Amino acid sequence: MEIKEAVITANSDAISRYFAGVYKWMTVAMAITAFTAWQISHMESFFTYLADHQSLIFIVIILQFAAVIALAGWAHRMPFSAALTVFLLYSALTGVTFSTIFIVYPIAVISKAFVVTAGMYGAMAIYGYATKRDLSAWRGFLFMSLIGIVLGSVLNMWMNSDYIDWMVTYGGIVVFAGLTAYDHQKLKVYALIDSEMKGNLTINGALTLYLDFINLFLMILRALNRR
Repeated sequence: MEIKEAVITANSDAISRYFAGVYKWMTVAMAITAFTAWQISHMESFFTYLADHQSLIFIVIILQFAAVIALAGWAHRMPFSAALTVFLLYSALTGVTFSTIFIVYPIAVISKAFVVTAGMYGAMAIYGYATKRDLSAWRGFLFMSLIGIVLGSVLNMWMNSDYIDWMVTYGGIVVFAGLTAYDHQKLKVYALIDSEMKGNLTINGALTLYLDFINLFLMILRALNRR
């Protein structure tokens, strides 16, 4: 079913309830990520231990990927409590990896990046939610661009090219801003499905918007630091 056709048939009250739940758990997850990152960034002993046991970094990253895959693929089959637990665990693990941000970047740059991200995210979210235009045509472009960003980031680990870094950073801002609008429209379809699944897809939606915000923030943070 095309996004536009499904949205037309959606009940506005169901959509409102669904997004209220999505944003509630997204906000909780972001608070957990920020709190965990801030607390760990002040634990010098943790970074000393991490330096001596670098394999833990890969374990954390693997667990993050596993959590995302589990929620993206099986959230609709999990009990709500299980999906919520995995999501909140993922947000805490993200906080662990984000703790280095407070060491690498000045707090003023981090704060500015958050404000800019919140403004851009909010604008694209409103557009995606309110527009009558069918954004499903963006899907292919955004997906291929996302693959290009990932490949470019991996490639630049060896090439260390300023040009590639510039392309990845500013291209990433465009892609994740676009995904924010697209996902908000897409989730209006989930509202109908979720009403029959006792809230399971609320967690899936919260994860989707959480990832959009986090990745947009990282790209904007990189862009501000380049300046």
